[in-house]
Amino acid sequence: METGVLVDLIKLIVGIGVLVKGADTLITGASGLARRIGVPEFVIGLTLVAFGTSLPELTVNVQASFQKASEITLGNVIGSNIANILLILGIAGLIRPLTIHRTFVKKEIPLNFLSILVLFAMVSDRLLDGSSLSFVSRSEGLVLITTFVGYLYFLAAFLERENVDKDGTEMGLIKGGILIAIGLVGLVLGSEWTVSGGVNLATALGVSQVIVGLFLIAVGTSLPELLTSAVAAYRGNPDIALGNVAGSNIFNVSLVLGASALVNPIPVPDRVFRDLSVLFVATLLLLLSNYMGRRYSVSRMEAGILLTIYVVYAVYSWYREIYP
Repeated sequence: METGVLVDLIKLIVGIGVLVKGADTLITGASGLARRIGVPEFVIGLTLVAFGTSLPELTVNVQASFQKASEITLGNVIGSNIANILLILGIAGLIRPLTIHRTFVKKEIPLNFLSILVLFAMVSDRLLDGSSLSFVSRSEGLVLITTFVGYLYFLAAFLERENVDKDGTEMGLIKGGILIAIGLVGLVLGSEWTVSGGVNLATALGVSQVIVGLFLIAVGTSLPELLTSAVAAYRGNPDIALGNVAGSNIFNVSLVLGASALVNPIPVPDRVFRDLSVLFVATLLLLLSNYMGRRYSVSRMEAGILLTIYVVYAVYSWYREIYP
């Protein structure tokens, strides 16, 4: 392996690690500080804990938009969402079969389908308008941000109605402020290293930025969801594992992609419909798993199927990229 490629790979891996740790540190400090000043528990869960696992995707995508590497942004969002369902739920379900709350089936999964359909419409400029190029424009980014605000309102109403609380401890002002500052620095540096390392690696290996975003960066920035869901499954908390994945997928499409498009319009590569179709099928399989075998559950066999599909999809995508 050439020295330059090795340096870029190390930069990418270290950047992802700093991103994940920075997000965790920021959320720890912010949630502890919020409790200290009397912010309601459900608000903390809504705005910090749920939002926290999407911070790596958000910072990477915004950084990529500023660096004119916008192809990474769309690949990162779609790739992260595919990994969340096929890879993360596959691993979590193998650790322990997942029992699914009916609310998840009736509300969260339909919202995930809706976000995919909206994204399909936004990347179909050539089909719908006859345009020579397709972009996710700034105005569409604003629509996605508005959708994100609406989703926050939906979550707030649900949490308040269900009286959902989360355990946690207060934190001193100085300690909380230091953790927040460290977390923010980690997010900024980590996103810079991740994007520059990923772009350089794609150039050196002769693969597209979309592929790097779909797999290397997408899986790397999904590590918070992977760790959260795996631990939740191991501890017998399937609602956390499933809710974390579903909420993160909606956050990625609405907030992460919306914020990226506001910075710079996002060009749509030709292969995006294939990857969006995989995401749609993955979400459909998750829905069908609730009605096959034991109702409202993901068995180990079904989890193994999800994981196998992800491996096949990843191998096929890399093969098509190298041998078109």
